[in-house]
Amino acid sequence: MGRPRRIIAVDFDGCLCQNRWPEIGEPNDRAIEKLIRRKHEGDKIILWTCRIGERLEEAVRWCEQHGIIFDAVNDNLQSEKDSFGNNPRKIYAHEYWDDRAVKVEAEPKQI
Repeated sequence: MGRPRRIIAVDFDGCLCQNRWPEIGEPNDRAIEKLIRRKHEGDKIILWTCRIGERLEEAVRWCEQHGIIFDAVNDNLQSEKDSFGNNPRKIYAHEYWDDRAVKVEAEPKQI
């Protein structure tokens, strides 16, 4: 049966490639390889980036050239829209890959 499928929201600049905004930096091969492996394992992948318009199109093409095919781009998966009954502004995912991320954990309960 394998592990449960996950949704991964992944940033572009500084995560999949070096941050050279507005240009596209050198690829982060390790992140790309891991993302492609996770996609092959059945996970869903969302490109989650501030890029818009032509710059977004360039990023999507660049990702396709590096073997990354997204299930959504700056949008929720249709299954999640159906589940929520709308399309919330926040991208729903189990994992958020971002070079500027900070993991925040709840304080442990006092007993």
